Amino acid sequence: MSRASREIIVARNLGFKYAGAKKPAIQEIDLSIGEKEFILLTGPSGCGKTSLCRCLNGLIPNFYQGEWTGELMVGGLDVTTQPTSELSREVGYVFQNPENQLFALNVEKDIAFGPENLGLTRGEIRARVDEAMRVTSTGPLKELAPYELSGGQQQRVALAGVLAMKPNIIVLDEPTSFLDPRTAEEVMQAADNLRKELGLTILVVEHRLDLVARYAERIVVMDAGRIVADGNLEQILDEKFDTLEALGVGVPRVSLLWSMLRTDGLVKGRVPTHVEDAASALSSMMTD
Repeated sequence: MSRASREIIVARNLGFKYAGAKKPAIQEIDLSIGEKEFILLTGPSGCGKTSLCRCLNGLIPNFYQGEWTGELMVGGLDVTTQPTSELSREVGYVFQNPENQLFALNVEKDIAFGPENLGLTRGEIRARVDEAMRVTSTGPLKELAPYELSGGQQQRVALAGVLAMKPNIIVLDEPTSFLDPRTAEEVMQAADNLRKELGLTILVVEHRLDLVARYAERIVVMDAGRIVADGNLEQILDEKFDTLEALGVGVPRVSLLWSMLRTDGLVKGRVPTHVEDAASALSSMMTD
């Protein structure tokens, strides 16, 4: 799929150093993200992924003190001049541990919290909550307390709460870290469905690529606060496979296997990103 035409996130020479830190958390970041893209942001622990995401919703520089350099525009808004209340309408953030953002007595009240704080009418709040529950399949859970939910259900409820704010961009910070593989797959599928149905831009922060590779079209790789690779997921995996492995990024196992077989001359062609791709490539080779 081609990259969207209108840029919704634009960073130019962006950098930030936390107060008291010896070196910048992020530096010299040049990044443009278009509408409706599904981006995988990856890199080793401490590379600056989370700090970059904190910039997108205004947590940096509004809540984290430090030295800011460069420019960042999100949805046409200058992050350094906009209050977080305005940026929250543009960027929804689903934290790594969904329990950190679920606190109401039941699921329905949790999802309604954001719209209520926007000062919307009762009818509009009701409509937003119903729509968010519909697209995340959380309606049957609405009377349950957050602590009664499984990890995957908590992720979907947290996602519904963000959707009720009607942002154009959703950031998921390592959404699979507390989930089993099957549930993680369901969450990723739900995110991709939302992108297609609602026209959202999805940014997933993840260092294990297996569960995201079948959905993401583009990968942005960070190391030591800088972007070291940015492009089509299949192309980056193929051309910078050794670089990703050296950084400790969890490349898809099928990609690793294919790379080893290709080195031995047993297969050919670009490294696949998931099993279906590999099966299709093998089928083509058998019929050639």
